[in-house]
Order: sequence, then structure tokens, then C-alpha cells
Amino acid sequence: MKTAKIALFRGRKIRKTLFQNEWWFVINDVIEALTDSVQPEGYIKDMRRRDKELSKGWGKLPPPLKFQRKAVCKK
Repeated sequence: MKTAKIALFRGRKIRKTLFQNEWWFVINDVIEALTDSVQPEGYIKDMRRRDKELSKGWGKLPPPLKFQRKAVCKK
């Protein structure tokens, strides 16, 4: 059975899901909560550029699970 939920970390929402009896978190949400980054994708890209070991293993990560996207309000 697959369950998707939202966790709170410092008042920030972090999307997560229960997959094969393990919790999986959306890395962009985690990075955003831990670093206060407004662009977590860029932060991750910079981390991978600086840390060659992290960059090596990045392609070996399992394929992303489907999550509902965050709603973005444009002014």
C-alpha cells in the first residue's frame, strides 16, 4: 500500500510517501527547509559541482516517485 503525506519541518511542508515500507522524502523540499534556499534545484546543482563523490552517485539514485507539485502563486 502506498501512502503520501506532508511532514512539517520548522513550519515548512516536506512532501513524503511510504514506499515499500520506507519513508521517501522530496529532496527539493528537504534542501529548501534546511537551507532557506529559494531555489533548491540550484543549491543541489552547486553541491554536486563542488562534491565529485556526490555527483558520481547522483545518476544511480532510484527514479523519482510521482508527487503532486506545490501550488505556485504568481503576482
